[in-house]
Amino acid sequence: MSSDSFGRNGLSMPSRRRFVQGLAAGGAAAGLGLWPRASWALTSPGQANVLSGTEFDLVIGETPANFTGRARTAIAVNGSIPAPLLRWKEGTTVNLRVTNALPAGSVHGHEASIHWHGILLPANMDGVPGLSFGGIHRGETYHYRFTVRQGGTYWYHSHSGYQEQAGLYGPLVIDPIDPAPFAYDRDYVVMLTDWTDMDPAALFSRLKKMSGYDNHSRRTLGDFMRDARRNGLAATIDDRRMWGEMRMTPTDLSDINANTYTYLMNGTTSLGNWTGLFRTGEKVRLRFINGSSMTHFDVRIPGLKMTVVAADGQYVHPVTVDEFRIATAETFDVVVAPSGQDAFTIFAQDMGRTGHVSGTLAVREGLRAPVPALDPRPILTMADMGHGGMGRGMKGMKGMEGGCGAAMGMAGMDHGQVTDTKAPSGHSGHDMSKMQGHDMASMGSGSGSMADHGAGGMQQHPASEDGNPLVDMQTMAPVPKLDDPGIGLRDNGRKVLSYAMLKSTFDDPDGRDPGRDVELHLTGHMERFAWGFNGQKFSEVEPLRFNYGERLRIVLVNDTMMTHPIHLHGMWSDLEDEQGNFLVRKHTIDMPPGSRRSYRVRADALGSWAYHCHLLFHMEAGMMREVRVVE
Repeated sequence: MSSDSFGRNGLSMPSRRRFVQGLAAGGAAAGLGLWPRASWALTSPGQANVLSGTEFDLVIGETPANFTGRARTAIAVNGSIPAPLLRWKEGTTVNLRVTNALPAGSVHGHEASIHWHGILLPANMDGVPGLSFGGIHRGETYHYRFTVRQGGTYWYHSHSGYQEQAGLYGPLVIDPIDPAPFAYDRDYVVMLTDWTDMDPAALFSRLKKMSGYDNHSRRTLGDFMRDARRNGLAATIDDRRMWGEMRMTPTDLSDINANTYTYLMNGTTSLGNWTGLFRTGEKVRLRFINGSSMTHFDVRIPGLKMTVVAADGQYVHPVTVDEFRIATAETFDVVVAPSGQDAFTIFAQDMGRTGHVSGTLAVREGLRAPVPALDPRPILTMADMGHGGMGRGMKGMKGMEGGCGAAMGMAGMDHGQVTDTKAPSGHSGHDMSKMQGHDMASMGSGSGSMADHGAGGMQQHPASEDGNPLVDMQTMAPVPKLDDPGIGLRDNGRKVLSYAMLKSTFDDPDGRDPGRDVELHLTGHMERFAWGFNGQKFSEVEPLRFNYGERLRIVLVNDTMMTHPIHLHGMWSDLEDEQGNFLVRKHTIDMPPGSRRSYRVRADALGSWAYHCHLLFHMEAGMMREVRVVE
């Protein structure tokens, strides 16, 4: 069945009551104040917020928005939030004329940009001011023109200041030349985002001053008594002392959560109840996009199995699950077959279990299904952060006062106390002589660290982390964690997706073994809200240099207690399994605390490219590098 026939049946305009409720519940006034249709079928005729073809005119401007009952000024594209769904076709050449119509004196700046996330294109079309082009200044129009070389589900967003947080993001669907290797009857985008009424610049300033502002779930005396009964008084005292000496809290899973954010699904709140229609017996393709600035979502549809068929726009062998975690910037396509009831809830809760957003799959407008309660609050452990079974041996650690603080104290501990030392065995045989430049030359005493770690030894760290006041932790025994669904998702009674379940439907597209390895550590300081690679901010380092045409391996080690989705512009990231075999092709690799993951990159795109954590405020705080592909 042609994709052009999907979603044309059974769609209706919202009722007047629903129209009013949507505006009151929270939404952006699009264009002339019209509310987008609740049923956002990608190919449905008459949808003003779906643009298709090869010629596009996009205007970036301000628009009133009200998601919380308080009117605010947001950034919109052609008057809508999310920006219009763009539908391209693989093999065509698209022309996108993007105009900056931000008013003079706008709090969102005078420069604008659009980055086409995950799209292969020339560097000057990538849309990163200062790297690939000069930005789009007020009153100017930039002409993006490139040939579409891929198919699948993607998205686009601003790469200027905090504009992405203020509403400048939109979905992108590319129809492939060849038909999909799976059947479906309807096709919907489900775009998940986060919104704040605060000026994003003020929010960033607050993070720098009070990084734990949103962490309302600190452990209490009642928690202490419960843990003492379960684990023993001595172990509980040691645990509290350990976290206290690190000046960290095991409930701090995200920097910003529902205490500040309102979560949105396709530009509306849970009260707005975005609805996708179906008829019993149909298969529905749901294209999930995490277009948020700072939020990991855990997604499920109670009563329905979801078959994951694509990740980051690329087909994977179908895997059926009850739930999946989607990091910022990732996309997952799933197929569901709703039957047996008239409505199903699409439920997306944040990783820290502070809030959620929900929508509905239904046979007609106006229906809802029960919305589940938030799952219990997750609690981080030392093993989660790559310190193995440190247990009571951690009690001698120093606090933050000594520069790297607890991290430096950990490094001197008895290795025998590490009980969780499972290592990425696939790297033990790598040719260490090929690690160079920003790689092993910057590792100081860490020369040979991959081989040592692969043999079960302690993780070594770059010399630039030693005594660094911007590094508050170092992982000791990181592991790939590819088969781990994530903190808060283990043993929850549901089948949860993990990276290990994702297998591309194609073999390694390059086929060559990497010629060299580049190891980078994700580092940060929680209290100072400082983030970087190898303890260094973007402003402090020279570009990473890739040689045009080479095949290399990037090894990431997460030395922080936060989860970081890492995105390399312009090139694919081919994730490896623990044995070093090609697993799945992605454009964004999520890195949980205490993890060590590797992926292959073919440097087939000349120019300067951004490489960064896709948590917006982490990138702004320094977790970004320039990658320069040179001949």
